[in-house]
Amino acid sequence: QVQLVESGGGLVQAGGALRLSCVASGDTFSTYTIAWFRQAPGKEREFVSAIKWNGESTDYAESVKGRFTISRDNNKNTVFLQMNSLKIEDTAVYYCAAQDYYTELDAVSLYDYWGQGTQVTVSS
Repeated sequence: QVQLVESGGGLVQAGGALRLSCVASGDTFSTYTIAWFRQAPGKEREFVSAIKWNGESTDYAESVKGRFTISRDNNKNTVFLQMNSLKIEDTAVYYCAAQDYYTELDAVSLYDYWGQGTQVTVSS
C-alpha cells in the first residue's frame, strides 16, 4: 500500500512557476513509477509527466515539454514537478499516482494509487 499526498499548488500569474510535491508513505515507494495527471473542470483527467522508479526515465505530455520537469528523491519518498512558464490552460487539479511498471504511462486505469490532488490556478 502506498498513500500519496500532493502539495505546492496555488494561484500564479501566467508566465510564473510552481513546484508541486508528492510525498508517499510506505516502504516500497522507491519501486513505483510515479506520474502526474491533471484534470480541468469539465474535462477528462490527462497525463502530464511520469518518472521511473530509479529516476532514469521520464516522459512528458507534448503540452508541457520544455516547461515542466519531473524529478524524485527516493530517500525522502518524494516526487517533484517543477512547472515553469505556466499558461492559463495549465489550470487544473494536479494528482500524483503510482504504478508498478513503466508502461502505458497515460493510462489512468494502470495506476494503483492516487493522491487527493492539489489545485493549480494560472491567471492572466
